[in-house]
Amino acid sequence: MPIVTIDSWPMPEERKPELIKKITEVFTGFGMPAQAVTVVIHEEKLENWGSGGEQHSVKFKDLEKKS
Repeated sequence: MPIVTIDSWPMPEERKPELIKKITEVFTGFGMPAQAVTVVIHEEKLENWGSGGEQHSVKFKDLEKKS
């Protein structure tokens, strides 16, 4: 059954259960049993991401202070 992998910046711990629940609900909406859905969250520091030639820890420095 489905395994959903999320590559993300660090997120608050209290948001993860909601994310997992909502991703699972997408699949249950297609008739799959919730227990068959696996969600894996991989978090990377902003300094390990980049786009447009710029490191995200620089590009999104205001976000890093909030997490």
